[in-house]
Amino acid sequence: MSAPTPAIVLVSEDHADDLLDEFGRYARDYALEVAHSCADALAVTERVRAAGGTVALFVAESVLPDAPILAAFGRWREVVPTARRLIAAHYSRFLLDAPGLRAGMAKGKYDAYLLMPRGPRDEEFHNAVTDLLSDWGSTVPDPEVVAVKVISPAQDVLTLSIRDFLDRMGMPSRVYHPDSQVGRAVREQHPDQEGYPLVHAPDRPAVVATSVRDVALSIYGAPTDLDVDHVVDVVVVGGGPAGLATAVYAASEGLSVVVLEAEAIGGQAGTSSMIRNYLGFPRGISGMRLAQRARNQALRFGTRFFTGQVVEELRIGKDGAAHVVCTDAGRVHTRSVVVTSGVTYRKLRVEPIERLVGMGVHYGAAMSAAREMEGQDVFVVGGGNSAGQAAVHLSRFARSVTIVVRRRDLAETMSAYLLGEIAYNPRIAVRTRATVVDGGGEGHLEWLCLEDVDIGQRTRVPAYGLFLLLGAEPHCDWLPPEVARDGRGFVLTGRDVPKDRWPDGLPPANLATTVPGVFAAGDVRSGSMKRVAAASGEGASVVPLVHAWLAEGLEERRVGQP
Repeated sequence: MSAPTPAIVLVSEDHADDLLDEFGRYARDYALEVAHSCADALAVTERVRAAGGTVALFVAESVLPDAPILAAFGRWREVVPTARRLIAAHYSRFLLDAPGLRAGMAKGKYDAYLLMPRGPRDEEFHNAVTDLLSDWGSTVPDPEVVAVKVISPAQDVLTLSIRDFLDRMGMPSRVYHPDSQVGRAVREQHPDQEGYPLVHAPDRPAVVATSVRDVALSIYGAPTDLDVDHVVDVVVVGGGPAGLATAVYAASEGLSVVVLEAEAIGGQAGTSSMIRNYLGFPRGISGMRLAQRARNQALRFGTRFFTGQVVEELRIGKDGAAHVVCTDAGRVHTRSVVVTSGVTYRKLRVEPIERLVGMGVHYGAAMSAAREMEGQDVFVVGGGNSAGQAAVHLSRFARSVTIVVRRRDLAETMSAYLLGEIAYNPRIAVRTRATVVDGGGEGHLEWLCLEDVDIGQRTRVPAYGLFLLLGAEPHCDWLPPEVARDGRGFVLTGRDVPKDRWPDGLPPANLATTVPGVFAAGDVRSGSMKRVAAASGEGASVVPLVHAWLAEGLEERRVGQP
């Protein structure tokens, strides 16, 4: 039996028929429900939920007869926190109401403010609508469009990690029990594969996964697919914003580019549920979607991507020879290397909690795990934007979300727009000057112990989920000692390189390391801003330096010819 069709609730006192006509194009995939007031919309919503359905989107005029629109959105959000919220202002009130309402968008009170269409085929309006519906669809527990089927008898650590990887790669997935109709069909299709989780993707060999890396290799291949005797122009190590920008700009200028990523494309930014302050996306964009758009852009220009590739070694080329980037699945020979491997979250180092990683405890936002938190009490440790974005996303599912931070104020480390969203959201609380010192549970996290930093008092609290976003440690242990790093392990570039390692008494170029032909950009670089836009900018800025290095090498080869 299929689930009820998700609903779009259209709310207007005087123009409901106009909205219904405009949204007619969505009638095939959504149930269109009309309401004339805030109370009417609540009644419609309760009827939809009573029938086992849900609301994907509320669309309302800027003025309602029985409640201020922001208060109405707040009441609807309490009932269906996962629904997206859109103001479609009538053109007679668009300029009148906009100044007073747009500030509410920055605080997360609703998602978009648009002018109601005044004629047919207002595709700019519908582009915003489909973006919101797409964003909603990517966060529902069971997507209707399934790209990958995961057959597993239990939602164990590995199964959850695989699904999180697939989510971040933009591949909707669903988990099926082996005895379900789909589970039996997949098993019959692959009788030679024994064990679980069994991962089935169209046009790819099914694999019994022992790690996320097995899934990545089965879907995206390995560097051994390359001709190892062929020398590429650029190897980019890391597929976060800096690496993706490098790939787009380098490949668009005709360079041959290979990107090696240990996990999913997007890096830490790819786990962000909604980035609202990235230039050019006024309604915000999830980290996953931003990363996948950039990946598709780079693919269009010829970049080759390999995920699940942990780089183990960089062998520096001597006397004009190519550098060699080594993974356990293959090697790539390259004229230049751009290190964009980013950072990893610091460990909490509380042993009882470390034992529960994957069983309610997660490093990073763990997008898929958010679905498992419905109706539960959840804690987020960290004070940066990633922690704030994770808390807002988790609040769509969890009963309560508590941000735990050692500092006295989140304003020291978090953007103002996120502070506004958190302050407005009744499901999110902030506990400052506190740390997590203990926790436990039988097979899954059940409780945490929080300690007050100032007085040492400890409090035991129930907890079903713990998401740890604890700052950054560089992810570049594979680099040889010839590449200089600072005391914390971040890669030194430009004038930050110690003077005794400047070649010919001159500092390296701004993003160049101490090894000719090896560059660094983004969060892995010492002194970087640790922001998505800054990392993207560095990824673009490094490409002219790569060009200059390649041109220099070409000139040397020409001079050396007999």
